[in-house]
Amino acid sequence: MLFLIIQLIMKKYHFPVVVEIDEDGVYIVSCPLFKACHANGKNIDEALANLKEVIEMCMEEQSTEHLNQFIGVREMEITLPVSA
Repeated sequence: MLFLIIQLIMKKYHFPVVVEIDEDGVYIVSCPLFKACHANGKNIDEALANLKEVIEMCMEEQSTEHLNQFIGVREMEITLPVSA
């Protein structure tokens, strides 16, 4: 019975996550809905687990009603001169 009560007051959220890998092979993950919401890890699972903790901290500071609206990710091509 207690499980049902706890489940009723819980709400699931879905957040967009940007995943990158740096030159050392470290995974860097970010949630663009929050300012400065980044984490990293040796593998994708560790990075996401770390980001989950950061998102939870961000949600303590900011109401979900005032989140940025995520639109999407686009790729942009830029041509730059090659230095000799």
